[in-house]
Parts: sequence; structure tokens; C-alpha cells
Amino acid sequence: MGDPEAARQEDTSMGEEIERRFLVAGEVPDGSTRRTERIEQGYLPLDVDGAEVRVRRRGGQILMTVKGGTGLVRTECEEPIPPALFDALWPLTEAARIAKERRTVALEGGETAEVDDFGGRLAGLAMVEVEFETAEAAHAFRAPSWFGREVTDDARYQNRSLARGEGVPQPSGPGADDGS
Repeated sequence: MGDPEAARQEDTSMGEEIERRFLVAGEVPDGSTRRTERIEQGYLPLDVDGAEVRVRRRGGQILMTVKGGTGLVRTECEEPIPPALFDALWPLTEAARIAKERRTVALEGGETAEVDDFGGRLAGLAMVEVEFETAEAAHAFRAPSWFGREVTDDARYQNRSLARGEGVPQPSGPGADDGS
């Protein structure tokens, strides 16, 4: 797998995002981090069948993203926007923002993982996501031992839910106490 962010930048037309998300349950292997960057993103008020619109400042990039659906496969359209548009929209996201440090990590199978360490009211939450070219590749993926419980289908761990919530979601369900 290549770098999912680089692939996304090459083709910003409407497409699919295929990813699996996990809580982090162990230490990220030493020497596997390729880069680290700060991300600030806010969600515009919208509640239409799982649709979301976010504005994001990521390093030197300013982007607007529209996503639809939930779970493993979602529609996604991401486009660069002018700084003035970001500045105009940012105040509208005041009630639904997150800030995180993202580490891009090389996995042993050649995949790239993105580890997000959240700040503010979400401090202490760490999640990892891996994007795939196909749903078959996503289903075939075997998570390394430092990946914890999978939260791909848990709406409480979608960024838009985290941005609007009170804090870190309380674990529930099988394996909730041990992170796996």
C-alpha cells in the first residue's frame, strides 16, 4: 500500500474511502514513524443520513471534505480550499472540533497506518486507521499486536462524533476492558 494521503491528493474527485479503525492498545514500534503532523478539523452543522462536511488544517494544507455513509466503505470528496474560505467557515464549527497529532507509520505488511493522538477533552484517546484499495484487502488485513479493539463500525469513534461529544467514549462490548 502506498501513502493514503498522497494517493488522495492525486485524485480529489468523488470516490470511496475504505478504511479500518482501531483503538491503540500498545506501543507503536520504534523507528516505524515516517512523519508527524498536527491536524485541526471542525465539522459544519449537518445531519443527513451519516453525511458530514469538515474543514481541516493539516500542516500546510487547508481542505474541505464531504463524506457519506458509515462503516468500512464510505464515499468521500476532498478538495483544497482557499485560506479565506477556511477562515470564514471555521467559526461555524466551534461546537464540533478536534485537534490531534497524526503519525504516519509503516506496517510490516507494507501498509501505511495513521495513528491519531487526540488532545483537549479527548486527551488520552489514541486510534489507528489503515486505508485500503479494496474491501477484500481490508477484510484480509491482520492487525499487528499493538492494535486494540476494532471500532470501524462504532459510530462513537467517528471523528464527527468525537468532535461533538463530551469526551472519550466509554468502552462497551466484548473486549472493551482490555483494549482488544
